[in-house]
Amino acid sequence: MSGRAWVFGDDVDTDAIAPGAWMKGSIEALAAHCLEIHAPDFARTVKPGDVLIAGRNFGAGSSREQAPQALKHLGIAAVIAESFAGLFYRNAINLGLPVLVCAQARRIDAGARVRVNAEGGSVHDESSGKRFECEPIPPHLMCIIEDGGLLNHLERRLAREAAANEHKESP
Repeated sequence: MSGRAWVFGDDVDTDAIAPGAWMKGSIEALAAHCLEIHAPDFARTVKPGDVLIAGRNFGAGSSREQAPQALKHLGIAAVIAESFAGLFYRNAINLGLPVLVCAQARRIDAGARVRVNAEGGSVHDESSGKRFECEPIPPHLMCIIEDGGLLNHLERRLAREAAANEHKESP
């Protein structure tokens, strides 16, 4: 995964990511207002593959799963932060959005071209050549992300188990 770094500070809450005023509309309408309180042009100028970088407690606030869904809809490839609110972290994984804890996230420059290795736990700033170590996403969570989220993961797992059981029962 590689793209441009969008850098935000501490305590970016789910209401900034998925503004409540737009929650009753479509995901397209909601995503069009994603993070506008912090960066008014974010939704209009973010490109698929871009990476969101943040400080502490990213995704604080309500448990709305629309927050990571809006980021994913806009094409954010991964979210890198010093720490995450627990519900946001889990919702992101459940929707197939990679989220990495990185103590050095503040050292990544806005606009830098970055490459993320979620399994290995690193971010490489291709603009400066700097490398930042992160906590790797555990393998069982990477499986969920690679399958496109928890529902897809469970469907694939159940299909594999059904096929295995069918194979065992056939003469």
